[in-house]
Amino acid sequence: MAARFVYWMNVSLDLFIEHAHDEQGGGDWMSIGDELHEEFNARAEALTMMVQGRKVFETMESFWPEAPYNTTVFGGDDAIKRLGELRASSSGDIGVGGADVATQLLAAGLLDEVLLFTHPVILGSGRPLFDEMTSPVRLELLEQATYAGGVTMHRYAIGDV
Repeated sequence: MAARFVYWMNVSLDLFIEHAHDEQGGGDWMSIGDELHEEFNARAEALTMMVQGRKVFETMESFWPEAPYNTTVFGGDDAIKRLGELRASSSGDIGVGGADVATQLLAAGLLDEVLLFTHPVILGSGRPLFDEMTSPVRLELLEQATYAGGVTMHRYAIGDV
């Protein structure tokens, strides 16, 4: 069975992933306590690999500067095609980090799930969860949970693109 791309993101109630320019997954608007941090770690350990857009990769690179894992970097006009090939030749869940790459995977029909950790804050502006889409995408709720600080988790399967 082919692997599945899972876009995993912390979002505000109005579906922004960052408030300030280049906040890159941080921001004091998020409520990440011990319970939620443990949930993040458990889900991350279950992934077979991660695919990240350039901005997320550059941010996370400082946390593992020696890249002791099997790291492959590619880009260009055929990047989404190559990600499709990676998905077809792999198994398990592949975490997706970054709105640009997630939007491109969704448009190509390659994104399988969206995992949102929604924080109880309205940012009003910032980087949206997805870039502009040409048509609606149906989702099926697979799982939901609540964490300390009012954070909710919703996991959705992608329907018709």
